[in-house]
Parts: sequence; C-alpha cells; structure tokens
Amino acid sequence: MKLDELHKEVKYRTSRSGGAGGQNVNKVSTKVELLFDVESSTLTDRQKTIIVEKLFNRISSDGILSLKCDETRSQLTNKEIVFERFLNLIKAALTPVKKRRPTKPNRSSIRKRLDNKKKHSEKKSNRKFKDE
Repeated sequence: MKLDELHKEVKYRTSRSGGAGGQNVNKVSTKVELLFDVESSTLTDRQKTIIVEKLFNRISSDGILSLKCDETRSQLTNKEIVFERFLNLIKAALTPVKKRRPTKPNRSSIRKRLDNKKKHSEKKSNRKFKDE
C-alpha cells in the first residue's frame, strides 16, 4: 500500500488557534488536528503492529493517532503541514532498523590510537617540574 493513499483515511478536526493574527484568531478556525484510526486502516496487520509499538506514546487508548498544527494563519497550510508530518512519522516508524554488525578495528587505526596516546603522554610528562 502506498503511503499517499492514507489521505483518504485521515480525518481532520479544526479549532481556533491562539497567538498572533489579530481578529482573525477570534473568527477563523486555523488550528488543525489530524486523526488517524490505526486499527481500522487499510495497512497490513504487520504494519499496524509496528506503528502501534513504535508510536504508542502518540496513540490514544481508542487507537487514534493524533497530530496537531497551528503554525500558520491558514487552515489549508496547516493541513498540508500536519499531513506531511504524519507521512514522515509513518515512514520513519515503518523503516526497519539496521542491525549493528560488530567490527574490529584495523591495524592502522590501532597504531594511530597508540601513537596519539604516546604523544599525549610525552606532552604531559614534559610539563612536570624537573629538579636538577
């Protein structure tokens, strides 16, 4: 399933936003809240479980993922911003984490580290007060 198709499953709720905007703030509902029901979406069961596990702190007890945006004075712009955030969040949750393969340092890096330690040690020992 394409992530762009999620646009049909997303619901928006608008409300009045605080902040700058003069009288416009008191009249127009520019704050946008994106609501996405994870359980009833068309994502695969595996994708749903991954999203629920990784985004559990953003999902309500009803299984609704909620994001808010009130950055601009335009409701349409806020809708676009919050949907872009939503897509990025879902993509990040669904990208698999690469397993770390442990490696050994090569000879040159070991030699370089030991040389640096030796130089540093010599620098420190040269600072000592010498009784002569």
